[in-house]
Amino acid sequence: MLIKKHEVINRFLLRKFISKKYLIFSILLICLILAFLLDLGFGAVNIPIHEVMNILLGQEAEKTTWTNIILKFRLPKALTATLAGAALGVSGLQMQTLFKNPLAGPFVLGISSGASLGVALVLLTASVTVPTLLTDLGIIGDFSLVIAASFGGASVLGLMLVVSRRVQDTMTLLILGLLFGYATSAIVSILLQFSSKERIQSYIMWTFGSFSGVTWQQLAILAPVICVGLLIAVLQSKSLNALLLGESYARSLGLTVQKTRFSVISSASILAGAITAFCGPIAFLGVAIPHLCRSFFNTSDHRILIPSVIIMGAILALVADLSSQILINQMVLPLNAITALIGTPVVTWVILKRNSKKSFPS
Repeated sequence: MLIKKHEVINRFLLRKFISKKYLIFSILLICLILAFLLDLGFGAVNIPIHEVMNILLGQEAEKTTWTNIILKFRLPKALTATLAGAALGVSGLQMQTLFKNPLAGPFVLGISSGASLGVALVLLTASVTVPTLLTDLGIIGDFSLVIAASFGGASVLGLMLVVSRRVQDTMTLLILGLLFGYATSAIVSILLQFSSKERIQSYIMWTFGSFSGVTWQQLAILAPVICVGLLIAVLQSKSLNALLLGESYARSLGLTVQKTRFSVISSASILAGAITAFCGPIAFLGVAIPHLCRSFFNTSDHRILIPSVIIMGAILALVADLSSQILINQMVLPLNAITALIGTPVVTWVILKRNSKKSFPS
């Protein structure tokens, strides 16, 4: 009788958790749609939301210029922001699990710095400026940036993975990651010293981060790359859950740890590297988003975390892009400034919570 009572209670709690999970997912999806529409509607020229929806549905807008603004400029920007937020969030989640470190992320552990170095080698050693490189070289130019950024990010992450096997202290690992980031920044500084003023200015503008520089042609390259990286991450869900319990336990379940590490490195470097190539080094989103999702869903199950991180990342990226457009009239703020304002409180909260509980994941 007592066993049956416990079974009833467990089933009730399970149903309650599932219903709560679906409710949160529904709310996040609604917020994503709302943020997407707002990002399309607001900017230097404000367009009513109902007109935005008419344009997206193929209907005629009240003003022809609104259709051009939405379809030629704002829609590729909003899609890029959606992809970027999802990619950076998933990349951060993968590295936090791989390193068992709540502060790991593409920016903190040097992946973005490595990707920036790869892009700098392409941009600063080319004989053309950034706009010419991105628009005139077409597919070859786009792929060269993705390959260079992904290779740079994978190199730094691979180096961090080797070091992590010898260094057990997480804070020491973070310090080493920052040092590797400084080293790559030093190389970029040397490249800047021998570059022309036009290339230096173009590279500095690129480092501010922006979703608006991606055209439809470039989005046709970026979107499949990100989708492949996200698909790899989704397929890693069970493997990442096993890694949370330790490598020895993962091996006992039949998991090949070396192959899983390589898969995680590949996916994380593709996601972070591709976004860095096209949008610049976007800071803090990769660290902050996984922790927000863990708090909302109160779980460490990657089968739930990965889709929630994709949605939450897209929402925050769209909010950051929208904020950079409307906070100051007739002026676009650097995207990295907005993401830092969003991510800093979250990272601070993680540090304080970690010091109080000494546990990971939360």
